[in-house]
Amino acid sequence: MKQQSVTTAARTKLNSGSKFLSIAKNLAFIIGLGGFLVSAHADPRLTTPTGFSITKLPFSVPKARQLALTENGTLIVGSRKSGNVYAIPNALTAANPKVITLFSDLNEPSGLALANGDLYIAAVSRVLRVNDIEDHLKANPEFDVVTDTLPKKAHHGWKYIKFGEDGMLYVPVGAPCNICLSEDKRFATMLRMDPTTGATEIIAEGLRNVVGFAWHPESKDLWVSNNGRDILGDDIPADELNVIPAKNTKALHFGYPFVHSNNASEAPGIIKDPKFGDHADAAKYDFKPAAVRIQAHSAPIGMTFYTGAQFPAQYKNALFVAERGSWNRSSKVGYQLTVMTMDAAGKPIYEPFIHGWLEGEEAWGRPNDVLQTKEGHLLVSDDTAGAVYLVRYNNALAAN
Repeated sequence: MKQQSVTTAARTKLNSGSKFLSIAKNLAFIIGLGGFLVSAHADPRLTTPTGFSITKLPFSVPKARQLALTENGTLIVGSRKSGNVYAIPNALTAANPKVITLFSDLNEPSGLALANGDLYIAAVSRVLRVNDIEDHLKANPEFDVVTDTLPKKAHHGWKYIKFGEDGMLYVPVGAPCNICLSEDKRFATMLRMDPTTGATEIIAEGLRNVVGFAWHPESKDLWVSNNGRDILGDDIPADELNVIPAKNTKALHFGYPFVHSNNASEAPGIIKDPKFGDHADAAKYDFKPAAVRIQAHSAPIGMTFYTGAQFPAQYKNALFVAERGSWNRSSKVGYQLTVMTMDAAGKPIYEPFIHGWLEGEEAWGRPNDVLQTKEGHLLVSDDTAGAVYLVRYNNALAAN
């Protein structure tokens, strides 16, 4: 019910040609909030909740995936098949920011993370480090190899990485297939890596393809997005948000390839995999169910918890999730930015926040990652449009 009220209100304002749309367009050209110079464009195809605006920043980053933002305001953007890593100094303040191609020949360098001024890049089997990245904003900077011993399989081999408060680098490794059981125990897991040695340990398993995660700001639990297997139909298995408790000391198993979440529109449950559900190894585990089940094939990936002060109070500690969208469903789903909040009883409410990248069965954009700026706004990457969007809240918009 809440989902309907949020999206319907926003859509009504846009479709009626109300003040919301005209103000949003004007904002895209003439004003800055919180130190931002906006020379970007609002796209009327995108629907936001009342009071929010979304604008495309004035530069192009082909195949944009994970985002990282330095203290000095340089935006770093990873990619997949293009092999590129980009740096955009003053990305949020310059009228015409320059895009620097740091690397152009890496193996799916999707994952990025910053620590102590150093840039870490995950490129399938390798994790690289560029020391003092702000002093090396040029093509092909020198780098150190943190590790080159991760699995080399390209299938689900691209990474999404972040540093935890413990100073360790968290690195997921996707399954090298749609559905399989691998001898290398690192597949379909979440790893914790020592960034000084490259040594890893498995902290969770049975996760088919994690391409996004974030720590809850209060509980410190680790939430991960997991993409379910294909070729079982339009609605099973559900995609998932899973939780690794902060104080957990033993690697939890979330089911893959033995069991999966059932249809997200039904009461919570699990289904056996047709091939591996009765495998002898399945009896070894006590599978942990998903915290949130999402429409199958929505492809939830990059995510962040909101800790800023710019958004309304209802979004405090809300989890924003980029749904990249389906590729093999009879009718497309996903292609939106979603948000998870908690009701009074502590039950998750998962609903659309910004949508419009999908028009009928045609998608002109695919959200990939969500990053909060220090001012409390959000950045969203889009690997189809080659864009980065800025999402802001303004009381003036909400009042109109």
